[in-house]
Amino acid sequence: MIPIALPLLGDDEAEAAREAVLSGWVSQGPQVAAFERDFAALVGAPYACAVSNCTTALHLALAALDIGPGDEVITASHSFIATANCVRYCGATPIFVDIDPDTYNIDPDRVAEAITSRTRAIIVVHQMGMPCDLAALVAIADRHGTALIEDAACAAGSQIRMNGGGWDRIGKPHGRIACFSFHPRKVITTGEGGMLTTSDPELDRKFRLLRQHGMSVPDTVRHGSPQVIFEDYLAVGFNYRMTDIQAAVGRKQLAKLSDIVGRRRALAARYAELLGNLEGLSLPFEPEWAHSNWQSYCVRLPARLDQKAVMQSLLDQGIATRRGIMCSHREAPYAEAARRHDLRQSELAQDHSILLPLYAQMTDTDLELVASALQAEINR
Repeated sequence: MIPIALPLLGDDEAEAAREAVLSGWVSQGPQVAAFERDFAALVGAPYACAVSNCTTALHLALAALDIGPGDEVITASHSFIATANCVRYCGATPIFVDIDPDTYNIDPDRVAEAITSRTRAIIVVHQMGMPCDLAALVAIADRHGTALIEDAACAAGSQIRMNGGGWDRIGKPHGRIACFSFHPRKVITTGEGGMLTTSDPELDRKFRLLRQHGMSVPDTVRHGSPQVIFEDYLAVGFNYRMTDIQAAVGRKQLAKLSDIVGRRRALAARYAELLGNLEGLSLPFEPEWAHSNWQSYCVRLPARLDQKAVMQSLLDQGIATRRGIMCSHREAPYAEAARRHDLRQSELAQDHSILLPLYAQMTDTDLELVASALQAEINR
């Protein structure tokens, strides 16, 4: 079986987890703080706050901006449903707009058209690790005084060149907040886990307050104090903490990030060589100002092919795939109530695209098997 993804974990991560367990400090503690410092330094962010997953990161981002009932948040339907769910968690209304069919990312022109007096935030998604057009989107957000949040769940290690400048890692603040995932399907993993980055110290303070029940004094401070400290609870917060075991694994993964991304980029380039001449197959497009980490490799099938039938045939041959990225407006919680604009491109992408296996341990033989099987389906 060639799986759709496979985390790159080994003895380094196992030993780091072992050391964290034996330290006696297994909840949020010194390893979490170190992971936050390491991540902030790597992406070039003044502040990084670790949390339990990217869904909680997105929720905290909106909560820290005081977004609530009556507010609108513009985002892509063409994303994992968590993006929309976080808007609903706050009682706000998601406004779905369409994507650019080449990059599968939110279309800045459609965002600009959707802004109203109730728009409080725009959540943009770096879909499958491909950076979206941040230069255009930041300009729109700034022009309307609207907060821009990056759903960078898939984008750890991706890079962008803004307005002809140098290369920045996704996570260096361009909007107000960026949110990351460390799920096993992502480029680096802590099992579960997430991170928020920002340049705003007040937002970072709110993240840290809200992730730990609204507690005025973290338990790390109380446990290390020679004086008895009584904490207060200053807000209705959440239990969104990362554990030290996860953070210890994350630090080892983070040290490998550049090498992992380099390997994935090489694999994506080889896929392009193997698949480039298949009639009717559309390969992913990387703008000249973007360097994707290739969290996923998405191809669009010829319109005459049945997506599910192709996927089943590949699975029968031991090759796992996934359908194109879901559209939240097609799911029951958003089928009627959520407001949306024309989402034709989002629906076409979901219905005619498939994700091919891509992970650092893949061999050239694996890639050739995938390409050969896909070619047979196209030629059938």
